[in-house]
Amino acid sequence: MMIINYILSTLYIVYFFLFLFLFHPIQWIAFHVFGLGAHRKTVDLLNFFLLRGSHLVGSRIQYISPQKIEANRPLIIIANHQSMYDIIGIIWFYRKLKPIFVSKASLAKGIPSISFNLRNSKAALINRKDREQALTSITSLGKYIEKTRQSAVIFPEGTRSRKGLRKFSTGGLEVLLKNAPSAHILPVAVNGTGKMDAYKVYPVNSFTKLSWTSLPIFDPSGMSAVEVAAKAKQAIADELERQD
Repeated sequence: MMIINYILSTLYIVYFFLFLFLFHPIQWIAFHVFGLGAHRKTVDLLNFFLLRGSHLVGSRIQYISPQKIEANRPLIIIANHQSMYDIIGIIWFYRKLKPIFVSKASLAKGIPSISFNLRNSKAALINRKDREQALTSITSLGKYIEKTRQSAVIFPEGTRSRKGLRKFSTGGLEVLLKNAPSAHILPVAVNGTGKMDAYKVYPVNSFTKLSWTSLPIFDPSGMSAVEVAAKAKQAIADELERQD
């Protein structure tokens, strides 16, 4: 099995970085010539190709959304975080919601396509060692989605958890709720991506099932950030248990 992993992984990694390098200048032109809307469309398209590229390692992809998600109000997407591949599916499957991420500031440098997108997509780029900077950045994102009726994506675990769920931190979520008071909460259960990159970068695990599941949207009015996080975490945990 490991031999197959290495062979297929080599094809996939080449494919993956080829598209990152290819779309970097495309993003630059779209942003600087045609504006943010055109740039967003190129990012959506890039992530479509990155997502479909996982078929090279035999992955099966599933998007489950029993409810109709209206893009008529800001949403805060709360997702568990298993892998870097989580983000690819969220960008593509939730593209109509125009998701903007709370992300580590370190990712905004040195990575083709990804860093450019983070720097120019209104993302909240946070330095975990600088609390004031992090809160200011998340505040700006909250105000932006409130004004534009777009969506913010936050991973309350803070770091990847390939198995199970870590504790959900509430600091960033509390700031988003405060600055986007009309936002509703969309929990998203991500499953299988942690198995896909169990070896971190290389090799990529072959023949895994990847899924992104939209859970019931709820109104956080009258709830504390702790209560919101707990409700979202329970919904995600229940879905992951159901799938396993």
